Amino acid sequence: MDLNADFEQPVAVHAGELEWRASPMPGVSRRMLDRIGDEVARATSIVRYDAGSAFSAHTHGGGEEFFVLEGVFQDEHGDYPAGTYVRNPPGSSHTPASKDGCVIFVKLWQFDPADKSHVIVDTNKAAPVPHRDRPGVCVLPLFADDHEDVRVEHWEPDSEVGLDVAGGAELLVLDGSLRHGDEIFGRNGWIRLPVGARLQAVAGAQGARVLVKTGHLREVTAPTGG
Repeated sequence: MDLNADFEQPVAVHAGELEWRASPMPGVSRRMLDRIGDEVARATSIVRYDAGSAFSAHTHGGGEEFFVLEGVFQDEHGDYPAGTYVRNPPGSSHTPASKDGCVIFVKLWQFDPADKSHVIVDTNKAAPVPHRDRPGVCVLPLFADDHEDVRVEHWEPDSEVGLDVAGGAELLVLDGSLRHGDEIFGRNGWIRLPVGARLQAVAGAQGARVLVKTGHLREVTAPTGG
């Protein structure tokens, strides 16, 4: 399956309006944003776990990165409330579940193969700091290396936000809204910009809190195994 698989083109999705599609596991459904492959796929999705649902134990051959949007995500390693950012590197394994239900934004098979960093950040316990070169923007770093930079950005109300994205970018609106081009994106609005593009956006009247990932689209590969 190929979905939004031309990474040289910009993509914008009002993900909150997409239909939930069933996964192979009962009680787990998803809104697909981009995908190369079938069940083993390079994929970006919003995934919903109904209360009491679970996935069987599995290993992430290409790594897994997720941000908890609602509820509490759980596995044998701990509980992750809304606002938690997690990186499970290639070769890691777990049994995901949610006792009371949750929604997560998840990316699969998008790690640098050499990246073995296991990261957990509870953004509820950290404060963003003003960006010295971008007025109206405060930043909460989540992860950075030579391959990518991941952070939560807080945009002040009505602020104009520009950013050159030499290595491509993805943005997910966590709260508030922003205008990009001729469209307004509210909660769960998702934008992907190709290598060499420029973001030019305006925060809404209530501001915006945005999950931002840059640099990672210089080289896009599909899964090589299960």
